[in-house]
Amino acid sequence: MALQSSPSQLALVDIRQKRRFLALHLPYWATDYLKRAEPRLKEKPLALYERIKGGLRLAALDPEGLQNGLRLGQNLADARAIWPALTVLEIDRPRLEAAFGHFADWHSNASPLVSVMTDISRFGDLVLDITGVAHLFGGETEMLRTLIIRLRKLGYRVSGAIAPTIGAAWAVSHFARSQVVGDDSFAALLDALPVAALRLEESQLLTLGQMGLKTIGQVRQYPRKSLHTRFGQILLRMDQAFGVIEERMAPRLPLVDYLAEQRFADPISLMDDVLRTTHDLSVKLSKTLEAEGLGGQSFHLFLYRVDHKVMTLSLNAGRVTRDPEHIADLFRHRAQRLEVEYDPGFGIDMVRLAASSTDRLDAVQTGAFSIEEGTEDIARLNDRLSSRLGPLAVLRTEMVASRLPERAARLVPTQSGQADAPIVAPALQRPVKLLPIPEVVAIMAEVPHGLPASMVWRGESFRLVSGQGPERLSAEWWRKQERLNLVEPDPQKPKPYEPNLPEFSPTAGTRDYYVVEDQHGSRFWVFRQGLYGEGNRPVWYLHGFFP
Repeated sequence: MALQSSPSQLALVDIRQKRRFLALHLPYWATDYLKRAEPRLKEKPLALYERIKGGLRLAALDPEGLQNGLRLGQNLADARAIWPALTVLEIDRPRLEAAFGHFADWHSNASPLVSVMTDISRFGDLVLDITGVAHLFGGETEMLRTLIIRLRKLGYRVSGAIAPTIGAAWAVSHFARSQVVGDDSFAALLDALPVAALRLEESQLLTLGQMGLKTIGQVRQYPRKSLHTRFGQILLRMDQAFGVIEERMAPRLPLVDYLAEQRFADPISLMDDVLRTTHDLSVKLSKTLEAEGLGGQSFHLFLYRVDHKVMTLSLNAGRVTRDPEHIADLFRHRAQRLEVEYDPGFGIDMVRLAASSTDRLDAVQTGAFSIEEGTEDIARLNDRLSSRLGPLAVLRTEMVASRLPERAARLVPTQSGQADAPIVAPALQRPVKLLPIPEVVAIMAEVPHGLPASMVWRGESFRLVSGQGPERLSAEWWRKQERLNLVEPDPQKPKPYEPNLPEFSPTAGTRDYYVVEDQHGSRFWVFRQGLYGEGNRPVWYLHGFFP
């Protein structure tokens, strides 16, 4: 059955074909990395093994091992018998995956969008979105050549390809020579590749081979309905490779909207040099944002080390800004906090400052006729304190629409966003300090519903000489599972099923608050839980203190 494409789908395909992706395939990453990390292994034939089903099987080989008749999945004892000089180590997959992640981050100096492709293995394949980036290298061909050459100089065996889709770039990098594939020629090239270029499972490849389908072109000629019945994943991979369905990548580093960077001929290492460079980049980034009429709320600093690792530092501002001095101060304060963890390695050859979470920011007059409200200074102070102490160490009070005093306000980080519009509420007399939990007190009154005359709190007696109240607060019934009858039921109709929920009681949880003062002038906020005359005796609580 042929795939029917709507006009919107056709337009989407046309848009996707304008994107360009660069895939890098490092088939011997595990052994190449270990030989670079441990010089004693550099000149030795190396193989890595792991325990599979109670046996020791080869999990990674260098090219010399393959040339001498070894193969992946082979029993370790057989491999030693074939090549006694072979050096073997047990594979440490978490270490290799973490190292390859740092290795992938380092490639963000070529493109900010870098992702690890884990379809076949957790390490060994990278993809870069190079849309709008290749001209910095002199074109796509020169960019591909530059990235491959620098990796080969580092001792990595690598192949690569540039194509309009991620699937096409991956397929060409694995099963064809390194090349740049155009938007018009990639379909014919993919048709000639083996079906393994679709990133399928071994069982699926075996079944396709038994059916006589060896190339992608043969699979495309097969009825789609039959393929969908037997191999649902094949259609997805095929449509992704040919651009019918968009395949999204998951960048490892934060997505940025605007950036400024500085490369060094001689690497730097001192923190002061990094901070001075950050200040210069803040000025450049601020000019770029100002030209667009924008500001940023999240800022990211990337330090690219010469040993192919990247250190990242991200922070947020309480409100949108593009002030270069403020941005530089935020990183300076954070650097003071993280100075012990700072490790430049053998030096830093590139620094990048990026902004994300951008929004419209109009120009503001700062001359003689400007109006200083003070909110900007307070926001900057909160940003600096949060940068130095941590985002959870600087809090502000946020009002909540609740009649209960303990729920009427909460503490939130100052950088959690701009404060909401204030909640309009009647002017109520409230204490400056509330107890974390209301404490039980003993109250004596002349009459049950009269003003309190004495109070015993924490074993100490207080003679109350004056009082004011009560202010009655009822329970917030909507926070519970009470059932309300908004409309009287029709007695002629059968009653519908009703769950066994408690009925709503208007007096449940009623509080009567009083402001009382003792003989020494201390003022307290007390309340009575419940009403006299009910089944349970009311209980008195102390809730807060007035100045």
